[in-house]
Amino acid sequence: MPTRQQITLREKRKLLEEQTRISGELERLREALKTEVDVDAEEGDPDLIEREKNVAFVRQLEGRLARVQAALRSIEKGKYGICERCNKEIPTERLEVRPDATLCITCQAEVEKLIKRGLMARNQQEIQ
Repeated sequence: MPTRQQITLREKRKLLEEQTRISGELERLREALKTEVDVDAEEGDPDLIEREKNVAFVRQLEGRLARVQAALRSIEKGKYGICERCNKEIPTERLEVRPDATLCITCQAEVEKLIKRGLMARNQQEIQ
């Protein structure tokens, strides 16, 4: 069975690969967004729809990149795999599936319930 340190190194490699992949995708999308769209384009215009999809995807990727970078910083600080809410270890199975997870399953479920009830804004706690 791998040690916690071996798992952290493996997850760091995954996170670095993910960071590179996302950065490349963001660069490609941002380049595509530099293309001008006709200001008189009508609603439903395919170019306008494609541009709006790309803008939304850029925002989504920027959020994902921020979470990956935060996970890499937590590795450097020696806090990787520790739940930000309860300070307990995040199970290795969760980290293998979601290397950028900052919450254990229990805390994640609690946060999602609070958001669903409107007691916490989505941007108050990054959901993994």
